[in-house]
Amino acid sequence: MARPDQQPPTQPDEPLDQTQIQLPEIPQTEDHSHVEILNNSESHTPIRKVQVFAIVSLTIRVVTWLCLLASLVVLASSTATIKGAYTNTKVGFNNIYSYRYTMSAIVIGFAYTCFQVSFEIYQLAMGKSLTMGNRLPKIIFYGDKLLLSFLATGVGAAFGATLDLKKNLDQLDDTFELYGVTIFSVYRSKLDNFFNMAYVSAGFLLIAFLCSVASSILSSLALQKS
Repeated sequence: MARPDQQPPTQPDEPLDQTQIQLPEIPQTEDHSHVEILNNSESHTPIRKVQVFAIVSLTIRVVTWLCLLASLVVLASSTATIKGAYTNTKVGFNNIYSYRYTMSAIVIGFAYTCFQVSFEIYQLAMGKSLTMGNRLPKIIFYGDKLLLSFLATGVGAAFGATLDLKKNLDQLDDTFELYGVTIFSVYRSKLDNFFNMAYVSAGFLLIAFLCSVASSILSSLALQKS
C-alpha cells in the first residue's frame, strides 16, 4: 500500500499532443502577385514588339507613298512646248513609250501603297492584327514582290530613256551646229528642262523602290512568324 506522501507516477501528457491546434497555411500572396506581374509583363512583351514592327512598317510605306506621289506629280506636270512655223508641239510623258510605262508603274505602286497604308493604320488604331488565318501575310508577301518588279522596271525605263534621249539630243544639236543652224539650240533648252524633270521623277521613284525593298523584307519576316 502506497504511502500518502508518495504520488503515483504521472503519465506523459499525450492528450496535449493530440489537441494541438493546427493553423491553416497562409497563402503567400506576395509570391503569387509577383508571378502575376511577371506573367503580365511577359504577355505584354510580344504585343509591344508587334506594335513596334507595325509602326516601322507603316513609316516605310508612308515614305514610299510620298515618293510615289512626288514622282507622279513631277512626271505628269513636266512638259515642253516647241513653237513651229504653223503649229506648236507639246511634248509630255505620253509622247514617249518608256515614260508611259513608268507612269503605269507609278500609278500601280501608288494604288497598292495607299491600300497598305490604310490597312496598317487600321490595325494600329484597333490594336490588333488582322491575319485572316495565314492567307493575309502571303498576300502581302507576294504583293510586295510584284510591286518591286513594277517599280524596278519603271526606274530602269525612266533613267534609260532619259539618258538615251538626252544623248541623241546633244548629237542632233552638234549636227545642226556643223551646218550653221542655231535655231535648234532654243528648243534644246526646253527639252533639257523636260528631261531634267524626268530625272527628278525617276529619282523619287528610285527612293520609293528602295523603301519597297525594306517593306518586302518586313513582309517576309511577318510571313515566317505567321
